[in-house]
Amino acid sequence: MVTQERILLYIQNIPPAPTVVKQTLDYVRIGDLTKAAKCAEEDPALRLYLRTLVNRPIYGFRNEISDLPQIFSILGISTAQQILYNYLLTLLAPKEWALFHLSSQAFYDLQASLSRKWAKILTHLNLLNPETESAITLLPASIIVCDALFGECKNEVEQLRSVKALDYNTILFRLSKRSLFDMCTEIAQKWELSPAIARIVHASSGLDQNIDPKDRILAQWMHLLLFYELSQSTYVGAGLNEFIEFQIEFVQDIYESFMQVVEYDETNG
Repeated sequence: MVTQERILLYIQNIPPAPTVVKQTLDYVRIGDLTKAAKCAEEDPALRLYLRTLVNRPIYGFRNEISDLPQIFSILGISTAQQILYNYLLTLLAPKEWALFHLSSQAFYDLQASLSRKWAKILTHLNLLNPETESAITLLPASIIVCDALFGECKNEVEQLRSVKALDYNTILFRLSKRSLFDMCTEIAQKWELSPAIARIVHASSGLDQNIDPKDRILAQWMHLLLFYELSQSTYVGAGLNEFIEFQIEFVQDIYESFMQVVEYDETNG
């Protein structure tokens, strides 16, 4: 079962952000997308990731885009920063998922769908900026952490869940006094992400007390977005729909507004 020692070892083994990615992010943050694209060209894995991700159907480009300066120009500052954070998560993601029935492509699609819908939500809330937009990128880290920590003992965990019907987040907290969202915060610190990003993602668990009003709004929409996405058939089949508990009271006052935004998004692509 998961132990404190295993959690500490996992945190120690989280790779730091590669130098090229950090430099590319620095250029994006100051708005120099030309230098960001030139810097990204130096990393073959990053270059391939950017070309693969932006040409997924979720982004809706009719023709394949392979030129990095064009990719950065189309994405803009906020989305480029967000995708670079997504890339960091792929470095943490397993080559083969142990607990969840996910493929690399399904995980890419989850990242892309969360990112696109989150940008529309922030536009609806009039809260769109590079920092708030990038907050969504850290959320899938909770899925990666869950798979890594529980994958090797999934039979024991499934037995426990069948008896007590506990979600993975609750099990982890009872065993270690750390939640999946605590782990995301530690990943954010290791990658030198903005504390605001980590704070919003942590609050999206729906369990935090005494939240700043603005953070609470963002956390509510993020919590509901996560469960909306994980209710899709691909992710239900992967076993992702039960990895944390849905806090209905936390989001009930925004549910109708959320569905209007999401239904508009689905209808208009």
